[in-house]
Amino acid sequence: QVQLVESGGGLVQAGGSLRLSCAASGGSFTSYGMGWFRQGVGEEREFVAAIPWIGKATYYADSVKGRFTISRDNAKSTVYLQMNSLKPEETAVYYCGSQKRSYDSANYYDERQYDYWGQGTQVTVSS
Repeated sequence: QVQLVESGGGLVQAGGSLRLSCAASGGSFTSYGMGWFRQGVGEEREFVAAIPWIGKATYYADSVKGRFTISRDNAKSTVYLQMNSLKPEETAVYYCGSQKRSYDSANYYDERQYDYWGQGTQVTVSS
């Protein structure tokens, strides 16, 4: 059983930055690909970014490319999401998820492929 705990959310003005963290426990972190998704009020959960368990590739939604950066620190069993130039429409609960050793990059975009989820952290971007 893997436990994921997100932190780092909060209130920020449009154009500002936040850094989210997701700490994992209860499993072999280096065996898991990690992803960030978000869900606004009344909206479906959408993919934001992902980083595989192996290699150096990263994946991003088109809407965040160039502004968000995902990274992982295997020694700390933590994945990060650096978010810059935030927009009010990006107000949402941000969730991190983990999936076991996927070799298919398409899986990282699909929330159904994730095995475990954190409780989420609220990000509010004011205009």
